[in-house]
Amino acid sequence: MLKKRIITSAIGIPVLVAAIWFDRPIPWFTLFMAACGLTALGEFYRIIPIKIPPLVYFGMTLSVFFIASPDLNYDFLIPLLLTSAIILPLVYLLFRRQKEGAFLNWAWTMAGLLYLGWLLSYWVALRGVDSGRDWVFLAMFTTFAGDTAAFFVGRTWGKRHLAPLVSPGKTWEGAFGGVLGAMLASLLFTTVLSLPIGYGQAVLLGLLISVFAQLGDLVESLFKRNMGIKDSGKLLPGHGGMLDRLDSLTFAAVVVYYYVIWVIR
Repeated sequence: MLKKRIITSAIGIPVLVAAIWFDRPIPWFTLFMAACGLTALGEFYRIIPIKIPPLVYFGMTLSVFFIASPDLNYDFLIPLLLTSAIILPLVYLLFRRQKEGAFLNWAWTMAGLLYLGWLLSYWVALRGVDSGRDWVFLAMFTTFAGDTAAFFVGRTWGKRHLAPLVSPGKTWEGAFGGVLGAMLASLLFTTVLSLPIGYGQAVLLGLLISVFAQLGDLVESLFKRNMGIKDSGKLLPGHGGMLDRLDSLTFAAVVVYYYVIWVIR
């Protein structure tokens, strides 16, 4: 599995770096996040029990608009999107012949839409702030560094289970290793990219990224456990599906975005 992880990362990371770096005039990063988000959302909807299928086309279409919204008229579009996401599926269900389980259909549609479409839009929003490219690099690769450190530390020294009822393989040792790896990575990227924060803030930001990334990982593990599956898919050898790869990134972008606009500014 480790060999597959390395090969997948060796292919995926250059594509990711290029999408972040060459984001204008063509919004490659937005397109990249939209493609990843739609793939993950497709996996999310496919996992839902067939008796309560979500409204896939509604969820997919609106998710694209959510992810791209920071590149558009953000303040105007978000209330419109949220309103549309609530009303349009409900109106459709009202006129659909099958009435049984209608609100479960709607609830799962909204869950995937907000969990992936809404939260992934924060990456695009972060790319749009001052020095946004550098902040995205820091947030993304600090998350990856934390994940990698947690994996190796947990595999080598992990003994005490972190959340046995949610993800039996995760340990406290791995979690602390992930926090340390993220703080070191945050310090490194802050220095290399000359971001306008001191070493103390860099360490704090690394800590926040790691904590929220691991919470995001646990949330996705809880979802999969509730659905009775191990991986969301097989798209990324060694990692599972796209949803398995994005789990820690969904929460990380949120905390970095608000740290930048509330604390740094």
